[in-house]
Parts: sequence; C-alpha cells; structure tokens
Amino acid sequence: MTSRRQFLKTLGGVTLLTVVPRNVLGKGFVAPSDELTKGIIGVGGMGRGHIPYDKTRVVAMCDVDKNHLNQAAALVKDNISLYHDFRELILDKNVDIVHIATPPHWHGIMSVEAAKAGKDIFCEKPMTRTIGESKRVVEAIQQYGNIFRLNTWFRFKDPFYGLGTPVKPLKKLVDSGLLGWPLKVTISKHTGFDWKFYWVGKTHLEPQPVPEELDYDMWLGPAPYKPYNAHRVHGTFRGYWDYDGGGLGDMGQHYIDPVQYLIGKDNTSPVKVEVDAPQQHPDAVGTWRSITYTYDDGCQIILWGGDYGEPNTPYIAGPNGNVYRNFVCDIPDWQKKLADFPEPAEQNTNFIESVRNRQKFALNELNGHRSATIVNMGAVALRLNRTLEYDPVKEMFVNDEEANRLIDQPMRAPWSI
Repeated sequence: MTSRRQFLKTLGGVTLLTVVPRNVLGKGFVAPSDELTKGIIGVGGMGRGHIPYDKTRVVAMCDVDKNHLNQAAALVKDNISLYHDFRELILDKNVDIVHIATPPHWHGIMSVEAAKAGKDIFCEKPMTRTIGESKRVVEAIQQYGNIFRLNTWFRFKDPFYGLGTPVKPLKKLVDSGLLGWPLKVTISKHTGFDWKFYWVGKTHLEPQPVPEELDYDMWLGPAPYKPYNAHRVHGTFRGYWDYDGGGLGDMGQHYIDPVQYLIGKDNTSPVKVEVDAPQQHPDAVGTWRSITYTYDDGCQIILWGGDYGEPNTPYIAGPNGNVYRNFVCDIPDWQKKLADFPEPAEQNTNFIESVRNRQKFALNELNGHRSATIVNMGAVALRLNRTLEYDPVKEMFVNDEEANRLIDQPMRAPWSI
C-alpha cells in the first residue's frame, strides 16, 4: 500500500527492526513476560467489549473519534499508548495481538497490514466486506504465518441464539447420517434467528457538519467519499453498502458459519445464490424476503427475513427426518440411535493457546473466508437483484462481469489491499 510505505519511511528503520513475528522464533514461543498483549483498533461500543477478551493485557488503542478513544482509555487502569492512525498501533513493538473492531470496510486492509507486521489478529465479523478482500487476508496469513481468529464462536460453544441448543449435538446428528442427504437449513425468525432489519439505510441524507472529534476522512478510508451525515457512522453505519450489508452483514457470519461447519462445507462455497427482494438502493441497504444458497451436492442454506416463510418450518430438513427448535427431532428413537455414533472431532477453541503453539484456531482465515463468502455472495445478489452462479474453485461468479466487479471493489486513494 503506497500510503503505508510513505508512513514507514517517516518512522525509520529502528522501528521496523523491532517487529518480528513470534512464529519465526520457534514453535511455542511466548512473550518474554509470559503475558500476551493486545492493541485494539476501533474502540466504540464493539471495540470496548474487546478489552477483557482472553484476559490479555491492553497496551494500545486506536480510534479516529477522540471521544471514543478517551472513553475507552478510561476503562483501562494502566497507562497505554493511544493512536489516531491504525498503522502506528500495528507497528507498536509492545503489541502481540491486533484486535480489529472497526466497521467492516476496514477489516481487510487492517488484517493484511497486521499480518505484514508479524502480528496475530483477532477480527470482528464479518471478516471483510467483499469476497476479494477476504481472499487477500487468506493470502497474507499464508505468507506471514500469523494466527487469525474471527469474533464469532457458535460453531464451538454456547446455545445457538434462539435455536435452543449448542451446535455440537447437531453436528453429531448430521454426521451420523440419520437425517439423510442433502440437507436444507433454514435460518429465520421461525427457527430462532432475527436478521435485524432495523439496520437499513436512509435514502436521502442531508450533509451535516463533521463533528470536531471525528476524523471523517480517515473513518471513510477506502470507502467512496459521501458527505458526512451522522447516520452514516458509528451505531448506524451498517445500513450502507459502502461500509457493511445491513443485518446480513452484521449477523451473517454469526448465523451462517455454524451451518457451514454442520454440513461440512468449510473448504468450499455454494454454486448458486437466489434472492427474493425489492430492488436495493445503490447506497442504502434495504430489506429482503429470502436468500437461498445451493451447493453442488444439493445442500441448501435458506435465509428468511422478517416474518417471511412458514412458521412450522424445521431448522434442518433431510430426506429421512427433520430437526426443529430446542433440538426436537422427528426420527423415531433418534436419541437411542444417535448414542452409537462418535462425538464430533475436537476443535482448537482456545485462542491464546493457538497463539502460543502456532496452531490454527477453530474459526480461522480459511473457514472464515468461506463463511464470509456466503455472506458477501448474498450481498452481491441483493444489490444486483438476480440469481447468480458461483465457481467455488476459481472463486468467481460464472459469466457475470457485473457481479465479478463487486468481488474486488475500487478503493479510494491512497488505500489499497
């Protein structure tokens, strides 16, 4: 990135020499203090929630809103470094792990820059705002050997929202084959999941003065320039395509990633996405009725928005049986039959141990890229309002130049990834 090179020149060679990826020092290397540290980029409401994560020590924070930065710093007892430019935090030699809690249009650039600097990465969902950006993150992690995790966890712990059960027993049932194949998974309010349609944009925003505490140009970063309006930033940015994808962008990886794990699709992507939705505004995210993803073996992931769909629909539907909320299954004696099958393979769910032992976390850049791709396939189909076919090997839409232009979207100068 050109701007980064210019930035590095201003820092001089001494700082660069202090940035050494831990993995090149040998397997199992830990910080000399035996305590891992973190710097958090983006310390609004979401970012402040990262302060206690994993009980790592906060040594640095960054935000382009002075009020956010001061409010977050007041929550930490220690004296820490405060930054306006995320690149300075990334190059801070005291930071082991970079936490990224900005709007999604920054996730890709920041993850790649952190990887280049030898930092491990804890990134908010969605992984990135476009398919192309998450591909760049995967390439950077592969090149520099970092440990990467996404901040969603339902594939390995906790009750899965309103479904009324953790994912692990569902995984055992799916793997047993008792339900048959292919499977259809419906994610809707009827099965326990709310797509948060309050994350919609406004189509006629009047320009407003930029608050003194906010560096709006840096907040926009790679996004196209649009005149400032308070509804574009902070708590309501998700309603605009330039920064996120509404409820689909906000909750998509939370809801879809465990399904990808359940049906064994961590290494591939759907081959088709269909949408039933009003025509979307080019700037403001709207609502939708359904988004249907189909894999090459016939498995489907179906999203129903709002109150759309049949209330009695099962969460998982198979040729031989169905699973409803609260782990209700209509296969006779299914619990007795399931007891004879093995438990799902253990997952590496301790991020700190992943960092210390240099072993991939359960939800990493590879499977995270695939579940982010599902979200972003849906966003592209919504924006174009048509069915799209997708090649999961080439990672491109089939015979659709307009859709493929949305895989790698232009970035505002001087930013690139």
